[in-house]
Amino acid sequence: MRIKKRRATTIEQEALSIPKLSLQQAADIVMSGKRNEGVRERTLEDYSNMWRYFTDWLTTNYDDIQYVSDLTVDHFRNYINYMRYDKERYGNHPFITTKQRVGLSDTTVNINLRCLKALMNYLEREDYLLVNPTAKLKLIKQDVDLTNCFTDEEVKALFKQPNLRDYVGFRDYVAMNVLLDTGLRIGELLSLRIPDIDFKTRFITISSGNSKTRTMRLVPVSNHVIRLLLQLIEENARHFKTNRIFLSCYGANLGDRQFTKRLKYYAHKAGIEAAKVTAHVYRHTWARAMILNGCDPFTLQKIGGWSDIRTMRRYIQMDTNDMRKSHDLHSPVSSILKRK
Repeated sequence: MRIKKRRATTIEQEALSIPKLSLQQAADIVMSGKRNEGVRERTLEDYSNMWRYFTDWLTTNYDDIQYVSDLTVDHFRNYINYMRYDKERYGNHPFITTKQRVGLSDTTVNINLRCLKALMNYLEREDYLLVNPTAKLKLIKQDVDLTNCFTDEEVKALFKQPNLRDYVGFRDYVAMNVLLDTGLRIGELLSLRIPDIDFKTRFITISSGNSKTRTMRLVPVSNHVIRLLLQLIEENARHFKTNRIFLSCYGANLGDRQFTKRLKYYAHKAGIEAAKVTAHVYRHTWARAMILNGCDPFTLQKIGGWSDIRTMRRYIQMDTNDMRKSHDLHSPVSSILKRK
């Protein structure tokens, strides 16, 4: 006797619904997918940290949240308010024990929000979410900072601080010169190798792998900086066997956080107490000086490696003195009266 076997012909409706992912499962899926897309490890690290900060806050304030689909726009809005008004800067840091100010800067909050939106956008795009709770969230509007450049006097004071008879001091001095001469980003600077520099034509090649925009570009260098780079390379050859240019005193790769601390140290010695003294301030200073010295915006965009000229515009904000000089020089009324 033949026994009829039941065929599976339909799928239960529940199986067609969006899978329920825990917060950790959602993070793992996004990290894996973003890594396959070629996102840089530093960016993945930022995603992971920002998500961890957010989920730690959720655990403290919303212990009923189990799945990523339970999240609503109100959760994210409340988290933004917490970061802006209640979160202690460097809270729970293992080494910073002194009391810090409460409330993160709008820039820091926006960095967190961008990462969270990127995570949720990926889950929505890959059909792990029916509704994206961050879709309506907008970044905090920020005032344009017109003081994010060094003055000429500050640059002169900064460059007097490194001890040129000390290896670390001379290395920092060369790096500061390269930053101010080329406008390189900190990652582009610290990844430089000897083959990246054409000493005859005085061009640095930034490979697509080291460029933020994933586009190879050529950056011109002055004779003065080329000479400093040759001196540093010669000094490196006496102690280390590597073609990397910017190294620690032990020959290891120089990290961006380590180098930023050195820049802040020199600024403190020079009496410059700006809110942020980083390699990016050198990049702002370079861009502004290039424009004031007559460089056209399109050449500046190509050298600086900006994919969008609107991004470049933020780097060349002018102060009132610059505006006054430019107006007096180019005003049509002034030029007509002079001719008359």
